[in-house]
Amino acid sequence: MDLMQAFEQKHLKAEPPVANVGDTVCVHIKVKEGSRERIQIFEGTVIAKKHGGIEETVTVRRVSYGVGVEKVFPIHAPTIEKIELVRKGKVRRAKLYYLRDRVGKSAKVKELV
Repeated sequence: MDLMQAFEQKHLKAEPPVANVGDTVCVHIKVKEGSRERIQIFEGTVIAKKHGGIEETVTVRRVSYGVGVEKVFPIHAPTIEKIELVRKGKVRRAKLYYLRDRVGKSAKVKELV
């Protein structure tokens, strides 16, 4: 058990990003194309946080060209450059899966003032 904890501590990010459920975030992802590497940005609302420690993930949802797109990002992955907070959301749920069924203004999350 001690070996696993040592492995996790080695691969954890020193300053993990703060992304709570309901927040709108920009996730900067390193994308490797052949020998080149670039950063791609995915902006959306955090609808779920799962697990903890090294396997902690956030699910980010956005609507692109009228189609809902969700991506699950492991927070401590080396491909995640940074997670930038755009705005804080005011929510009363831990999981916002109900946003999948909503369209337009009803799919919005209120801003925390």
